[in-house]
Amino acid sequence: MATFYSFAKSVVYSVFKPLYRMEVIGTEDFPKEGGVLLCANHIHNFDPLVVGINAPRPVHFMAKEEIFKVPVLGSIVRKCNAFPVKRGMGDREALRTGMKVLKDGHVFGLFPEGTRSKTGEIGKGLAGAGFFALRSDAFVIPCAIIGPYKSFSKLKVVYGKPIPMEELKKSKASAEQVTEIIMSEIDNLIKVHR
Repeated sequence: MATFYSFAKSVVYSVFKPLYRMEVIGTEDFPKEGGVLLCANHIHNFDPLVVGINAPRPVHFMAKEEIFKVPVLGSIVRKCNAFPVKRGMGDREALRTGMKVLKDGHVFGLFPEGTRSKTGEIGKGLAGAGFFALRSDAFVIPCAIIGPYKSFSKLKVVYGKPIPMEELKKSKASAEQVTEIIMSEIDNLIKVHR
């Protein structure tokens, strides 16, 4: 599976790198081992590909379950570390899978907004990001995708420093509060690097 992931990553990278003149910032702060909750803003359907090919480690993503029912595509997506989630309801199986990814020391990529921003501006995050951040011992890394996705225009992917979680856990912060902090960190990265 790792071999297919590496192959797919190199193919997508070879197309996207020149097409979107991608600039990647902050990979030196990305934890080299241990569970990582990677939280990014969502501006385009290509966001999972862009985050995945530029992250220093393989990334596991949730993807809407309909994708897995499409012949060939479903198989490719699964081989690229994605797992299904039922949208619009609390999917306990997806939550368990996400927690297992983090517990096993892998990188779990999440778009806290849950859907693409129509305006390109950052939206309100859902509580899921805070849930995973509070319930796991994973590093929480904010990531900003700064567009637009225009051929031969520069696209930036910025990885921030880990968000300290100890005090938030001690003070019994809610999942919603933690998600707000994560979204604020992503917004700061956008403002600094835009």
